[in-house]
Amino acid sequence: MKDDLFEKKRKSEKRYFDTDLLETVEEVFDRQTILTLFDLMRSRCIKEIKGVISTGKEARVYWGTDYEDREIAIKIYYTLTAEFRRSIWKYLSGDPRYEDLRGLDRRRLIYVWAGKEYSNLKRMIKAGVRVPEPYCRKNNILVMQFLGENGERYPLLKEAYENNMLTKKDLEFIYQDVLNQIIIMIEKARLIHADLSEYNIMVKGSTPYIIDVSQAVSIDHVNAIDFLRHDLDTINRFFAEAGVDIEYFKDLYNKIFEVFNEYSIKRV
Repeated sequence: MKDDLFEKKRKSEKRYFDTDLLETVEEVFDRQTILTLFDLMRSRCIKEIKGVISTGKEARVYWGTDYEDREIAIKIYYTLTAEFRRSIWKYLSGDPRYEDLRGLDRRRLIYVWAGKEYSNLKRMIKAGVRVPEPYCRKNNILVMQFLGENGERYPLLKEAYENNMLTKKDLEFIYQDVLNQIIIMIEKARLIHADLSEYNIMVKGSTPYIIDVSQAVSIDHVNAIDFLRHDLDTINRFFAEAGVDIEYFKDLYNKIFEVFNEYSIKRV
């Protein structure tokens, strides 16, 4: 009976999809994910789904458009990977926003994870952090601003550097901007990215955008200071190897810890 209902619904909604795309999506994702896509299309959050932007260990991202003719990024989290399920516990366990999740099955846990990224993005946008604006979310699908133009995404910081798209002055500016974004994230959004690197910063010229914030934790997380140190050490390593004088920005680096400690004292 369940299969019959799915087939009936799929046929009635098939007009939304390019046939080849529908076959590709069905091959990769389960039926519940397909039904969620239909729901987001009916609610006018998604108008069209086009090509794949990127494929990662936790999600696949598609390029599309919405009913306001904006380019959108459609992030679809995998629901069947046990390894990914195990890897996210260190970001959920200890965050006071997410307690008593141990009893959730794998699918429900991924729904929480997708909701966590949506919530983190909303908090960061409100605080003034430069991240993609989230538009809507249902189950394991997150729809947000597309960082790029005409279906071509902005390069990752790593890609821009390796392809000689950035001058030393650009790199210095981006480094200082990223450190300032971290301060805003702590001071106003009360969040720490927890996995910041050259692979989840996109750049448009010398303007950086921070992406992939599903793992971002509250500054109240029990391991918040360790996550912050990891972010700063990783960012410093990349920019030092790229030839940026890290010592020049030492005062700003220290200010980040001062801001964190100030808010740590306030929350006790």
